[in-house]
Amino acid sequence: MGEGLFQPMHLLLILAIALILFGPKRLPELGKGLGDGIRALKESMKDHDTKAETKPQPENTPENKPVITPGNNPENKA
Repeated sequence: MGEGLFQPMHLLLILAIALILFGPKRLPELGKGLGDGIRALKESMKDHDTKAETKPQPENTPENKPVITPGNNPENKA
């Protein structure tokens, strides 16, 4: 389906339409912004993946311990 999507003639047509819509002065700014956005997305995905791999959740933290109340305290049950 997408075999011929990025043929050179199609890319030239897309570039011509973008040039008409945004003008020659604004086109480099849009390209730079798009490149910065893609770079930031890649960095955030890379950071997220490394944090998930290197930071396992320890089991005996206060967040993971059960809360003991008088109603469920095993020492109070006879």
